[in-house]
Parts: sequence; structure tokens; C-alpha cells
Amino acid sequence: MPILEIIPFEKQYAKDFYALNIEWLETHFYVEPFDKEVLSKPEIYIISKGGSIFFVRISNKIVGTVALMPTPNKNVLELTKMAVSPELRGQNMGQKLMKYCVEFARKENIKQLLLYSNTKLVNAIHIYRKFGFVEIPVETNSPYKRGNIKMILDL
Repeated sequence: MPILEIIPFEKQYAKDFYALNIEWLETHFYVEPFDKEVLSKPEIYIISKGGSIFFVRISNKIVGTVALMPTPNKNVLELTKMAVSPELRGQNMGQKLMKYCVEFARKENIKQLLLYSNTKLVNAIHIYRKFGFVEIPVETNSPYKRGNIKMILDL
């Protein structure tokens, strides 16, 4: 049985972060120019701003990823850019990443995790609710055109 590891960002995996997220966007939505910009430069747009990126690695292959982004409130992180290889969807990878992010945030004394999603992503919304996320109103100037649901988790 291959060993599943969740590891922090390493430059060598930046291409996997891009590929996993682009595939996910193309499958479920569409890719905007800004998506390509952010995903192709995770060190600039996420890491250098104090964010974190994690990867699921199995047998030295990256099969999943997620990012935690700082928000204007230092006690709140945004959970974003979660994607899993298509051949491994439905095998609880998303739940493993979510559990890791919740534990990481608690260790960092973060008070809340927030996320934006879309209600057509029924499985994802189910996972978020399972972890205790509750729906809150999406602001009118939401940063995400695709997002029609905003959720928050008190830690």
C-alpha cells in the first residue's frame, strides 16, 4: 500500500499546483487569465503574502493540493485552490486535505477558516458542511465570479 503524505510547498511542485488546479477549473468551470497568473506564480501570489500551500504525495507523485491564504484579518485564513487528480477523486483526498488544513490552522492559533465555492460542487459543499463550515452571505464585491456560496468555520 503506497504511503500518503501531506507536505508543504516546495518549488519543484509548483508545476503540479498549476496543473491540478487548471485541470479542476477546466472540468468544472473555465479558466480566467487571472487564474493562470496566480496559479503559475504561487510563490508570488500565495507564499510571499504569508500563505501556505500543501500537497498530497503518494509514491513521489503529487496527486492533490490546497492553499491557505491570509486575509485582512490576521485571525482568518481563506481555504482555496483545492484540487485532486481526477483518478483519485472520491477516495477521501479532499477530506484528508481539509482535516490537515483545520489542524494546521488550529496550531497557528487561527480563529476561522473561510472559503468561497459554487453550489454546483455538491460533493465539495458536503465535505465543507461535514467539517462544520456554515454558509454566510457572499459580499456583493466578491473576489470570485464563480463563487455563489461563502462558508466559514470557527476553530
